[in-house]
Amino acid sequence: MTDQIVRSLSMSGGIRILACTVVGVAREVCGLQEGSATASVALGRGLAGGALMGALLKQDQRVAMKFEGNGPLVKMIIEADWDGAIRATAGNPSAEVEPVDGKWNVPGLLGRAGFLTVSKDLGVGGTPYSGMVQLCSSEIGDDLAYYLTDSEQTPSAVGLGAALDAEGIISACGGFLVQTLPGALDNEIDLIMANISTLESISDILKNGGPELLIEKLWDGTAYTLLEKKDVFFRCGCSLDKVEKALFSLGHDELRDMSIKEKCAEVSCEFCRKKYAFDQAELESLIERLFPGENS
Repeated sequence: MTDQIVRSLSMSGGIRILACTVVGVAREVCGLQEGSATASVALGRGLAGGALMGALLKQDQRVAMKFEGNGPLVKMIIEADWDGAIRATAGNPSAEVEPVDGKWNVPGLLGRAGFLTVSKDLGVGGTPYSGMVQLCSSEIGDDLAYYLTDSEQTPSAVGLGAALDAEGIISACGGFLVQTLPGALDNEIDLIMANISTLESISDILKNGGPELLIEKLWDGTAYTLLEKKDVFFRCGCSLDKVEKALFSLGHDELRDMSIKEKCAEVSCEFCRKKYAFDQAELESLIERLFPGENS
């Protein structure tokens, strides 16, 4: 099944529902991160949330979500671009915790105390917009819904799911986002909330019918129209230019010290794990170019 996001709108125009499946991307990212079973579930949920948040963007915009908790995972960062590209990384992806009541203990892995920071590059230059909320449950979906409702003043409900097969590989992954817009009808809101409360496993729904079936179940009893289907895919934003800018941020003295003592430098992208290596001659050339006139 192609990783995809589906957008829909009530016929009255007051409610929008988005649903996605991101199995392929989740498998790729979890493989790159070498995540434990619970970390893979957390990353899968995060990627689904990223796809949904990215679908709200306009052309050339980007959103980044950083979940930071006091658990062994430490942090999880998800980035999404307006065109469907998503990526994710975790601070300590090999960390693991025991399930609780037969369920994946994502809150225990991330930690129940911490913050969600959402930054948006609006594609018009200047400083990105940023908002922060405390983690309310560390279940990822609940925290995103809380952020959207509290910081962006858009009442929202988010449901995310990820399942693993017997080998620990992502077998289902995706979720939904429900948002009320100005003019939303109370009876339609009540009906959709009731549908959410009786919804079976998101992973099972996605396995059986993809995001279209999830949309159908959420809208049950309410007239709606499908607006768009768009592919979701993995893309890393790293480049040699960005790596050089990161080295520039270290400053002249630290780079010179690295060149003299280490005689090399290696930078690894936290998202795709690509390594950028610089030997001593390349470091000296970089220092001369980044800090002209400062070499002694």
